[in-house]
Amino acid sequence: MSTSTDVLVVEDVWGPAFDDLARRMAVDYRPELWKDRRLLVECASRSRAIVVRNRTRVDADLLLAAPRLRVVARAGVGLDNIDVHQADRTGVVVVAALGANAQSVAEHTLALALALARNIVAQDRMTRLGAWDRTPGIELAGCTWGMLGTGATGQAVGRLVSCLGGRVLGYDNAVDPASPGLREAGIQLVPLDRVIGESDVISVHLPATEQTRGLVDDAFLGAMRPHALLVNVGRGEVVDEPALYDALVSGRIGGAALDVRANEPPAPGLLESLDNVVLTPHIAGITRQSQERILGMLAADLAALLDGAEARYPVGAHNRLAQPAGPATKWRGEERA
Repeated sequence: MSTSTDVLVVEDVWGPAFDDLARRMAVDYRPELWKDRRLLVECASRSRAIVVRNRTRVDADLLLAAPRLRVVARAGVGLDNIDVHQADRTGVVVVAALGANAQSVAEHTLALALALARNIVAQDRMTRLGAWDRTPGIELAGCTWGMLGTGATGQAVGRLVSCLGGRVLGYDNAVDPASPGLREAGIQLVPLDRVIGESDVISVHLPATEQTRGLVDDAFLGAMRPHALLVNVGRGEVVDEPALYDALVSGRIGGAALDVRANEPPAPGLLESLDNVVLTPHIAGITRQSQERILGMLAADLAALLDGAEARYPVGAHNRLAQPAGPATKWRGEERA
């Protein structure tokens, strides 16, 4: 168990780009390793790089237990499972293919909204059982679409909605209103209350932070239009699920589609019993095309960094390998953003 590894892959992350990488370096592919914390830390301690999706906690304890670790590669866009500040302090480069799956997320977001608007999931189930219910659905053309978070995925959604002739309102206190990306996507930044009160569809593209957890709560849902649809493709923690259930059964909103949940995978519960809910297993960003882009970007950065060059897609303070400034100590500073 003392063999060192260049790249340790601890979740379901693989493709042709990693086949090529494995021909050049020692790559250990263990897609279920994230489930065994003790063995995960042990293997990470012998590795120069670790590749994760969203299930592995790359926290201070793991980083400090892995003195050889120099790179953390995130196959996806969310960084809430990685302590980027601690990685910065210990000289670990964090890379992520930000924006590589934006189109995939956008198409899934629109698909979920369309499924709700036309009641496709329930209609399919009933038709298979012999029913022939021709209850009218609603069109999304010309709707007002609101979004929470207007980064790469939000902007990709905005471009699709604009093709339907929709008006797009966005709430994001971390984005410059004069950003060319917003203008090209047709997104108008407005206060949160306008997004809530004027939108026919609201899509969520927010990370899980202290500021966003539980943002979509009873008051938020109560201020939505009665026919409005909610689509969450950001993080499950942003939506208060019991409050959402109450809003759905009371008819305060028209329907909800969730690709992400507070606990994944969730135990079947009340939301699963409703016909005006569509659920998918955190797959908005997972298409063949997006995975090829992501793996290509990560493999290129892993090869570059471990060969002594710079990363093209760093998300922390470093774009090349750096040794810690001094002896590693457990970081106890502020929570990461």
